[in-house]
Order: sequence, then C-alpha cells, then structure tokens
Amino acid sequence: MLWGDGCRWGCYGPWWDHSSTRYGILPFRPFPQFLAGNSPYYNIELKELRVAGKPLKVSPRIFDGGHGTVLDSGTTYAYLPGHAFAAFKDALIKETHVLKRIRGPDPNYDDMCFSGAGRDVSELSKTFPQVDMVFGNGQKLTLSPENYLFRHMKVSGAYCLGIFQNSDSTTLLGGIVVRNTLVTYDRGNDKVGFWKTNCSELWRRLQLPSVPAPPPSISSSNDSSIGMPPRLAPDGLPLNVLPGAFQIGVITFDMSFSLNNSHMKPNFTELSEFIAHELQVDDIEVHLLNFSSKGHDYLVRWGIFPDESDNYISNTTALNIILRLREHHMQFPERFGSHQLVKWNIEPQIKQTWWQRHLVAVVVGIVVTLLLGLSILGLWSVWKRRQEASKTYQPVGAVVPEQELQPLQS
Repeated sequence: MLWGDGCRWGCYGPWWDHSSTRYGILPFRPFPQFLAGNSPYYNIELKELRVAGKPLKVSPRIFDGGHGTVLDSGTTYAYLPGHAFAAFKDALIKETHVLKRIRGPDPNYDDMCFSGAGRDVSELSKTFPQVDMVFGNGQKLTLSPENYLFRHMKVSGAYCLGIFQNSDSTTLLGGIVVRNTLVTYDRGNDKVGFWKTNCSELWRRLQLPSVPAPPPSISSSNDSSIGMPPRLAPDGLPLNVLPGAFQIGVITFDMSFSLNNSHMKPNFTELSEFIAHELQVDDIEVHLLNFSSKGHDYLVRWGIFPDESDNYISNTTALNIILRLREHHMQFPERFGSHQLVKWNIEPQIKQTWWQRHLVAVVVGIVVTLLLGLSILGLWSVWKRRQEASKTYQPVGAVVPEQELQPLQS
C-alpha cells in the first residue's frame, strides 16, 4: 500500500495474541536513513546491538559487510555475520543462565532453544532480555522477546532463537524483528520508520476492502506450533520460507509462456541462458526440470542449483534471485511471447549419507582393484608359460645312457 508520494507501509502480524493486553498506539520513531547507492535492497545503517542494555563487543563496521544491513520482511528470520552472531549468542546465554538449553524441534537444524520460561508468553520479558538495535542517526528500535524468539514445536514452555548466523557477511533483518510493528518505507526521502502496534487490531480498525487481512493470531493458551503467519506478497505469491537455520539447496519456480507463433517451439537451452542472465547466476546453475504444453501455451519448471564448487546457495544470492522473481525483473525476447511467474519454492540442502557421498569413489576403487588383480594374474600366467617353455629337452635320436634297473622288492 502507498501513502502519498512513494511512501509504502506494511504491518507484520504477531505470533501470539494477548487477550487481556492491548498495545498502545506509539508515535513514530525517527526514521533511520537508507544507505546511498543503487542497491536493490532496503539498506539501513545499523551501528550497534545491545542485549539487556549492554553493547556487543564488535566493531560497528561488521554490519556493513557484504550487502550491508538489509531489511527484508519476506525473509522469516534474522541473520547476523559470524562474529556478531557469536557475541549476540554469548550475551543472550549470559542473561538467560537460569534456563535450560535443549535441542531444537528438528534434529536436522542446530537451533538454540531454551526451556523453563513458562507457557505464558506475556511474561517472557521477565525471563528474556530486551534487545536494542541502534542506527546511524542514534535512534534505536527495541526488540521484545517476540521479535527474536519462536515457540518450540515439541516442548511446552520452550522457545528457540530466531536469529541465526549468516553464511556470508551480510546482516539480514527478516520479518521476525518487525512482528507487531508498522513499518513505513518512505522511498521518496530514503527513510524507513517503525511503529509498535497490534497489527491484527490495526487491520480490523482500518477495514480496507482491497487489502487482505492477515491470518488470525493463535491464542497463547494453544500450545501448537506458533510462528510467523505466512503473508502474501503484493503480487499474491506466498512467501514460503523454511524454518530454522538451513542451507538452501535449490530454488524452483514455475513459469508460463504463451508463444506468439503456435508452430514454433521454445528453445529451452537459449531460454535457460536468458534466465541465468536475468537472475545474475551462471548458465550451469539453471536447470530445466520439466514442462508441459497445450497448443502454444507452456508451463515450465526451472531449478536454480548451487555452483559445482559449492554445496548450497548463499542467503544473499537466494535473496537476490527471489527479489528478481517477485518483482518480475526478467525480460525475454519477443519470440518467447508473454510469460508469467506462477510460483516459486525454496528447498533446503539434502544431507547425504556417507555411502551417497562416497559411492562413486567406492565403485571406482572396486573397479581399479579388479583391473589390477586381473592384470597381475595375466602377467603371472605369461611368466609361467615362458618358464615352462625355457625348459631343455633332449633331441630326437640322441644317445641316452642306459640305467640299471633296480630289482623289485618282494
């Protein structure tokens, strides 16, 4: 939704409802300034993180690495560079030493979880510390526990950290940090503002018929899986992001093509090269998975896989690909007709077993061993024949000395 000239806002719903507590309407915080340049992201100048009022002992420049600090509500969780995440984790553990550390709900992910905080989420601020994000202009955004925790899906009264270590040096602030926050993007003045509020209540008050309301929040008395409710992007595409700190193995997306000439078939090899160019990836990373056709209409599924030298797609690369897909940045020659993105999906890296990772090496080793064994056996057979052939025989007609026959023993 737009306010005035180039001003966009969005309210990101809560993970729980306080039936007995209402959020007050707070004044807008002064706007942190966007970073200058032609970055395709919403960059803000983050200078400091504080846990329980104590600054992390890291350089402010750590938040400028990679693509800088990116504000992206389409990403579910938040990701910090390695040193910043380690300092943040240590500070949080120090402030929550009375809680018990437990394993996460999914054994495939190394989530940092705590038990013993109780099921009443309105009391979490008594157990978990306040976190402050300080921006370049000195203003700060305060994060309550709902802005950096998600509920454990298997253990009652347990919660997990929704901030993870990034695979590169970019700082990525996802939807979790703006739960129950009205975020205003003033693109005309290159500023962004935050307004703490109850987003579900705000939607009901506005009653805008053209804007879909977010899904209803889940009651705090319900101990089922509670997390950031999925939202819809402006083009209606669901933003399905897998939970936890996972490594992206493949990005798939379906595209429909309607060719201008019904007698022409699309050149998928050429099309994959155009896609690679538009998404700023290597040609070998784009794969045609399958397609179906009806007349001059085609539905094609593509997959973006990691480079051969990598095992997964970095979060920054994935973010760039998804932004270009969602914002319809891809342009193709007219001969491919009209096209439309149908859906996209992110799949985590599949962890292979030892046998799957080393199957080729084992097979090659067995084949080489067999070949060596056969070669050695063949060489031994040749050597044996030559030895037998080298034995001396008496010529025909040669005089052989007579030998006395030994008497038979009776």
